[in-house]
Amino acid sequence: MLLSATPPPGPRPAQEVRLYEEAARHRGLTPPHTHPLASITWLGPAASNPALAHRVGGDPAHLAESLRWIEAAVRLPHWGRAHMPDHDLDAGWLLHHLALAYRWVGDDLPEEVRALLRYKLLLQGRRMYEFAVASEGRWWSSSYWQNHNWICYAGLATAGYVLGKEEWTERAKDNLGTVLDLMPEDGSHAEGVVYWRYGVPFLAAHLDLLEEAEGVDWWDRGGFMSRTFRYRLHQTAPGFAFNVDHGDCHDRRSGHSAGLYYRLAAQYRIPEAQWMGDLASGELLWQEAAESGVRPGILPEACLEYLWYDPSVPAGRPTETRAFFPDLGLLAARTGWDDDATLVSFKASPGGGHRAWETAGKHRVDKGWDTLNQGHHHPDSGSFVLVSQGAFLAVDEGYSNRKRAAHHNLLLVDGHGYADEDRYHVYRDIPFERQARQRDVLVSADCGWAHSTAEIAAMYDPALGVRRLDRTLVFTPSGRLVLLDLAEADAAREWTFLLQTDRPTEVLPDGGRLIRSGAATALVRQFAPVGARTTTEVTEVEANPTSSTPELRLTRILHTLRSTSARSPAGHFLTTIAPGTGTEASRVACAEGQGVTFGTETVLLSPVARRIRTAGVHADAAAVLLMDGGDPCVVAATRLELDGTVLLDVAEPYTGKVG
Repeated sequence: MLLSATPPPGPRPAQEVRLYEEAARHRGLTPPHTHPLASITWLGPAASNPALAHRVGGDPAHLAESLRWIEAAVRLPHWGRAHMPDHDLDAGWLLHHLALAYRWVGDDLPEEVRALLRYKLLLQGRRMYEFAVASEGRWWSSSYWQNHNWICYAGLATAGYVLGKEEWTERAKDNLGTVLDLMPEDGSHAEGVVYWRYGVPFLAAHLDLLEEAEGVDWWDRGGFMSRTFRYRLHQTAPGFAFNVDHGDCHDRRSGHSAGLYYRLAAQYRIPEAQWMGDLASGELLWQEAAESGVRPGILPEACLEYLWYDPSVPAGRPTETRAFFPDLGLLAARTGWDDDATLVSFKASPGGGHRAWETAGKHRVDKGWDTLNQGHHHPDSGSFVLVSQGAFLAVDEGYSNRKRAAHHNLLLVDGHGYADEDRYHVYRDIPFERQARQRDVLVSADCGWAHSTAEIAAMYDPALGVRRLDRTLVFTPSGRLVLLDLAEADAAREWTFLLQTDRPTEVLPDGGRLIRSGAATALVRQFAPVGARTTTEVTEVEANPTSSTPELRLTRILHTLRSTSARSPAGHFLTTIAPGTGTEASRVACAEGQGVTFGTETVLLSPVARRIRTAGVHADAAAVLLMDGGDPCVVAATRLELDGTVLLDVAEPYTGKVG
């Protein structure tokens, strides 16, 4: 598709309009005569979009516009200025887009410009190739799980195919094969949604180029590409405009890639991806473009939307409301997809996810290579994001350069977050054993509930002697949250529960807290520990999200609720968060285990001992989840007796609906 500029057959009037509009968008701008300090990635699509528009429609004005930006780019002595000139993202973007422009309209360019463009692509491609070879085992050349690797190698491959440089395409192809073999099969991405939309389109572009140039179909290799749309879908906030901001996220808007949605829809016949592509390139387009902090942004993808849109794929609105991605330890559950629905996203895994952590560890031992770049990963295992009524209620920090557990909805031990934090590469050089994980996961749509327990004790400094820190999160069918935090240490410690919000929480007369964000609200009740010391404070998080633009600064203000227990070798927090103001929670009397009820929904938990005893429930289980009018659900249960009737008695632990 890309090399020949040949889209799938069928009409594409909306995509053609988008292409022509984008081809003309920069006509009022003067191309730079010298390299600006900021990133120049946008110069590539400024040339390629009008080049494709000319090829499609034949309008000489589009050719003239492409020529303006080609001349500006090729006369810059280096691609990239502030950070790694010629060897990083600026060069990767320009190699990709200018090579495509050369392929699409090269024969229509003035001979001197065509020759200069070819020379510049050869020069920049050689610089990129030589850097990749020389830096193997370090930085992006072998950083298989992150966007710099994908973008730079895709740029090198594009130039290589257009110019006939087999040495470049073979190296890029070898890297692509390794990436596809090592990416998680569940489609998740540890860098977060923003870097998913920034980097994964280049994996798709490289696969497109490989198939067209060499007849090699690797779209199903490894499984990541075929499943990654589902990951992106379940990190979409209700109403579709915003994204969950685990990982480094400049903002909550920079999440959509209509071009990539269309390509995945076409390749794997995914109706929801087609629907999301239509939404992102239509109703959401201009607001995303205006509010997104990531550049070049969504508008320059017009050429991808035109070439990757397949009109034969039916569009279908998403309906799935539960998902779990085991590699990243990511649980996502929602009450629906409408604007007012409630969503929780809860994660816990080793840095980069299980496969990356384990494979990178082998690379260090076997090759002495550092292949897992953790710059966009956060100390956030055990943290969660809650969205409801069209607003973010329990929030994440977004982007930061000095990453700390205290910026997330986590727990502190004697005031300390994770070991070796407060730096950019928060997981670099830490012991292999320092891993978080999820267990006892329930995401069955039949049950309507979601449940998981995050084990995060290993993430704290061994000097603190934390033997256990387990967080169990339950999402009820109506969208209420129950959190049970159980901690143990070899000495008395202060345990602090953190809740981050966009506005200060409000104290209620009965001691509860109200989260308010616009018209949206949620009631917070903490049933344990009794007598906790509660304070609030302002937390400021500052970041420079791109080394190519050193002067850029992002600042996010968090309002942090801190609940600190008395010193004890055991910590115990039982907390409910109920969206809306009409829901009251109360504690269930338990002889063994912990329980809360919202009236029609009851949550009984015993994640460690797995023994639950109440007036009406006797269970050997990690959780018993009850809803009026519905069958009970259990987690890791071997026995359930409800009101004197035995409903389950099995040898192996069972998770799911009973009845």
